[in-house]
Amino acid sequence: MLRIFHNTHYDFIRWWRVAVGLTVAFIAIGIGSLAIKGVNYSIEFTGGTLKQLQFKTPVDPGQIRSAMDRAGFRDAEIQQFGTPRDFTLRVAGAQDVAQQAAGAELVSKRVDSVLFDKFGQANVTVLRTEAIGPRVGDELKRNALIAILLSFVITLVYLAIRFEWRFGLAAIIATGHDVFTTLAFVKLMHLEVSLTVVAGLLTVLGYSLNDTIIIFDRVREDLRKGRKETLYDTLNRAINETLPRSILTHATTAAATLALLLFAGEVIRPFAWVMLFGIVTGTFSSVYIAGPVLIWIERKYPRNVPATAWKGSSTATPTSRTKPSAATATR
Repeated sequence: MLRIFHNTHYDFIRWWRVAVGLTVAFIAIGIGSLAIKGVNYSIEFTGGTLKQLQFKTPVDPGQIRSAMDRAGFRDAEIQQFGTPRDFTLRVAGAQDVAQQAAGAELVSKRVDSVLFDKFGQANVTVLRTEAIGPRVGDELKRNALIAILLSFVITLVYLAIRFEWRFGLAAIIATGHDVFTTLAFVKLMHLEVSLTVVAGLLTVLGYSLNDTIIIFDRVREDLRKGRKETLYDTLNRAINETLPRSILTHATTAAATLALLLFAGEVIRPFAWVMLFGIVTGTFSSVYIAGPVLIWIERKYPRNVPATAWKGSSTATPTSRTKPSAATATR
């Protein structure tokens, strides 16, 4: 059996202040950008018409825009991807979305007619069409928000059953961190928020929570062994003991996600971006957010344990040196 990073003794928690500073800066930049310009919702949430086009010969995006403007679609968004022959056309202006209520199919056919008249039907291939009315868009947005909130409620219930409150609260804060960093990433990458991106976000939350639970389970097992060491040392021990499993799991998941990113096409690409980033931020939060938060909680609300159960650590830790704070679990 392949064994890598076996019996390591890295001091991961030592760098928690630097790590927290970096992630706070990243979140601040992303949320600040979000405050300046809101989320870029897909037509699934806003309503409108989206078409994926392929031309036989390269086409200037300006020609497509001028044709749409003359037809009255003045808020059309045109994006080139892949080759100079591949484009996505999004018609989601307020007036056009209002027309969707009268018949999304009619708007879609009208857009096709404009393109065929301008470039010739033989030169334009419509690879994909999505047409969603405003009422459906509002309903999808509401259902996506409900799905995210339900996932948090279920997570809270699970953590309340699985762990005592100290571990559960640290895991929840780490999960909240993943939500904010992923939102910042989506904004900074200018990804379009669609149902696939929401699915990716929910997957990231579950993936990150699983990683945190594995580390906390090992911490709980090590605490039950009655070692006389600080929680700081126990956390480092748990992270090192689960390091081989973490590396193999994250590497294989990242490889599969990278394949989706490169070869799965335009529709799946935002999901793959979110998942790939989620692997990074989920691992980061399990080590540098959940661990230090647990230490802080233990220092703030220390357990009632005998004084003989404590042994000072030679390593500088976030815990107080004047009184025992978080060395062992309740016996």
